[in-house]
Amino acid sequence: MDLILWRHAEAEDGLPGAPDAGRLLTARGRRQAMKMAGWLDRNLPSGCRILCSPARRTVQTADALGRKFRIHADLGIDGRPQRIMELVNWPLASEPVLLVGHQPVLGRLAALLMHGVEADWTVRKGAIWWLARRERGGQPQVYLKAVMTPDLCGR
Repeated sequence: MDLILWRHAEAEDGLPGAPDAGRLLTARGRRQAMKMAGWLDRNLPSGCRILCSPARRTVQTADALGRKFRIHADLGIDGRPQRIMELVNWPLASEPVLLVGHQPVLGRLAALLMHGVEADWTVRKGAIWWLARRERGGQPQVYLKAVMTPDLCGR
């Protein structure tokens, strides 16, 4: 199974008293999202299921890809790695899944899948971590297939 984690691009600072979920991407964040969407468009396998947090900045990030996606509350700002694993049917799903979400949950999910324990790993704004699971010698392995950041995508 392939699981692609895409952290939302750069967003505006929150205003005092304003809901965090309503923050929008900055102009730089929109450019980051477009760069990463271009990379994903060239590299995503066919049949990839796309799930997105309901926060505005993640929806804007996912919109840059120009593909259909489902919004799911479990990917929200206070998401839980174990619940996300259930949502995507890890590791049994046959189709790849792209998740558009937030820190710290994406970093914690990556740590749990690769290391077996939740830890505060950092996924940079706009970045993609592509994890895959395979069997080798009868043993399951999770490995990092790719990491891409907006600044590595060029212009």
